[in-house]
Amino acid sequence: MLDQTIAASDPNRTTAEASRAAALIPALATAFLGAFLIWGVGFSHIDVFHNAAHDTRHSNAFPCH
Repeated sequence: MLDQTIAASDPNRTTAEASRAAALIPALATAFLGAFLIWGVGFSHIDVFHNAAHDTRHSNAFPCH
Protein backbone atom coordinates (compact mmCIF):
# COMPACT_ATOMS: atom_id res chain seq x y z
CA MET A 1 0.00 0.00 0.00
CA LEU A 2 2.74 2.49 0.97
CA ASP A 3 4.76 1.53 -2.13
CA GLN A 4 1.80 2.33 -4.35
CA THR A 5 1.23 5.66 -2.61
CA ILE A 6 4.86 6.69 -3.03
CA ALA A 7 4.98 5.51 -6.63
CA ALA A 8 1.69 7.27 -7.42
CA SER A 9 2.94 10.58 -6.02
CA ASP A 10 5.84 10.68 -8.50
CA PRO A 11 5.11 9.14 -11.92
CA ASN A 12 8.83 8.99 -12.80
CA ARG A 13 9.69 6.85 -9.77
CA THR A 14 9.90 3.09 -10.28
CA THR A 15 8.49 0.50 -7.91
CA ALA A 16 12.01 -0.47 -6.77
CA GLU A 17 12.79 3.13 -5.86
CA ALA A 18 9.50 3.37 -3.98
CA SER A 19 10.34 0.19 -2.06
CA ARG A 20 13.72 1.57 -1.04
CA ALA A 21 12.15 4.83 0.04
CA ALA A 22 9.55 2.97 2.10
CA ALA A 23 12.26 0.81 3.72
CA LEU A 24 14.26 3.86 4.74
CA ILE A 25 11.79 4.97 7.42
CA PRO A 26 11.93 1.75 9.51
CA ALA A 27 15.70 1.57 9.06
CA LEU A 28 16.18 5.10 10.40
CA ALA A 29 13.77 4.45 13.26
CA THR A 30 15.73 1.34 14.20
CA ALA A 31 19.03 3.22 14.05
CA PHE A 32 17.70 5.97 16.33
CA LEU A 33 16.31 3.40 18.77
CA GLY A 34 19.65 1.59 18.85
CA ALA A 35 21.54 4.82 19.41
CA PHE A 36 19.19 5.71 22.24
CA LEU A 37 19.67 2.31 23.86
CA ILE A 38 23.45 2.50 23.67
CA TRP A 39 23.94 6.16 24.58
CA GLY A 40 20.75 7.33 26.28
CA VAL A 41 20.28 4.35 28.55
CA GLY A 42 23.99 3.67 28.92
CA PHE A 43 24.58 7.09 30.47
CA SER A 44 21.43 6.97 32.57
CA HIS A 45 21.70 7.74 36.25
CA ILE A 46 19.16 5.02 37.02
CA ASP A 47 21.36 2.09 38.05
CA VAL A 48 19.08 -0.64 36.70
CA PHE A 49 19.02 0.87 33.20
CA HIS A 50 22.73 1.65 33.20
CA ASN A 51 23.75 -1.83 34.36
CA ALA A 52 21.51 -3.54 31.81
CA ALA A 53 22.99 -1.48 28.98
CA HIS A 54 26.51 -1.95 30.37
CA ASP A 55 26.21 -5.74 30.52
CA THR A 56 24.66 -5.85 27.05
CA ARG A 57 27.48 -3.78 25.57
CA HIS A 58 30.10 -6.07 27.11
CA SER A 59 28.31 -9.22 25.93
CA ASN A 60 28.40 -7.84 22.38
CA ALA A 61 32.10 -6.88 22.63
CA PHE A 62 31.22 -3.16 22.47
CA PRO A 63 33.75 -1.17 24.50
CA CYS A 64 32.21 1.30 26.91
CA HIS A 65 35.12 2.30 29.14
